Amino acid sequence: MDTHPTAALCGARRRLVDRRPWLTDLALGGGLTAFDVLTLLSREPAPGPVGVLLWGLQTVPLVWRRRWPRAVLCAMTAAFVAFEVVDPVPGKIPGPYLLVFAVYAVARHTPVRAGLPWTVLSLLTAVTTDLLTGRTGPPQPGSVEPTTATTFVVFYGAAWLVGYGRRRIVRQADRLRDLNLRLADANGQLQDANARLRDANERLRAEQEINARQAVVAERARIARDLHDVVAHHVSAIAVQARATEEVLPDAPPDGRRGVVRIAETADTALIEMRRILGLLAAGAERDGGSGLPPEPSLRHLDRLFAAAGAAGCRITAALDETLGDLPPAHQVSAYRIVQEALTNVLKHAGPTDVRVALRLDGPTLTVAVENGPPSAGHRPPPGSGRGLLGVRERVAAFGGAVRTGPHPHGGWHLSATLPLEAPV
Repeated sequence: MDTHPTAALCGARRRLVDRRPWLTDLALGGGLTAFDVLTLLSREPAPGPVGVLLWGLQTVPLVWRRRWPRAVLCAMTAAFVAFEVVDPVPGKIPGPYLLVFAVYAVARHTPVRAGLPWTVLSLLTAVTTDLLTGRTGPPQPGSVEPTTATTFVVFYGAAWLVGYGRRRIVRQADRLRDLNLRLADANGQLQDANARLRDANERLRAEQEINARQAVVAERARIARDLHDVVAHHVSAIAVQARATEEVLPDAPPDGRRGVVRIAETADTALIEMRRILGLLAAGAERDGGSGLPPEPSLRHLDRLFAAAGAAGCRITAALDETLGDLPPAHQVSAYRIVQEALTNVLKHAGPTDVRVALRLDGPTLTVAVENGPPSAGHRPPPGSGRGLLGVRERVAAFGGAVRTGPHPHGGWHLSATLPLEAPV
């Protein structure tokens, strides 16, 4: 047999009761009153209006049993006492059977300290009234029939225990539901913290990779400058002295003059080759022939920088001129390093933020511009040494260009460098 329709019906009824509890109270109070009144009217002889009224008043207050349970108990107890005293229907004894609904309501919807005294007072009032009116009479010696007090105590006690048990079950269910909600919130917060921790680890890994590469580049640049200072001076001196010898020996044999010229040309060639090799050492050697050195960077490799910065949390917007690939290798290497240093400074001093990179050709000049938004919330920039911007200025100065840096009007920082395409005189 399929139980799904029955389960659905029970679920719908439960939801209706939870949303409209007064419907249940109205059905209980009104239905019980109508049933009792109709039962009373079926008696012979038919009771008078007073009897019907007093009998109905014993159950009508149940309509408000959730809102005012103690007032309902008092009203039903008063109606019980009035019916007992007036005795409008001969032979009709109400007993405790209707009062148990009010006792249950008090135990279910009222704390023990606030509801138990009123329940005991109602019990004493009902028992005393029943004994004083002489409906059941005093207990007889040797009789095994239950007395009035015993009947009332049993009914009151059973109703109270059922209502109190129901109250405890509902309260425990509410506590369990609140605990589940708090656990769900804590679980969500823990997942958010884990996600933030993963993002922080990824940004840290990306920053470490960029810092390591930058350290290698800086060390190569330092070695290149040292070699240039030591070797270039002497090779340049050789070339100068060779040309001076050629000028002061105009009457020298042709072979001797050619030898001097070859010395000068060889010195010039050595200077050119040395500068090229030192440039490769400073900027990264080109991979060829299985030498094991990384390829020389160029503007074709900017996507690597953008990917590394994006992995660290930055949002990159690039505007690149289509003709950048036709630039000389020296300009491409320098522009690449300028963008790399700018993105490194963004990660250090601003953290994950919006970054706009623009490379454009303005006539005979290459312009490199990097702008970033305000620092991310909670980011603490580490102290800087200034070597990065110093290296950028040195690179730009080698081409006779200019560098401008400063805060952005809308927050953040901007760096702009111009590299003339024609070598300075």
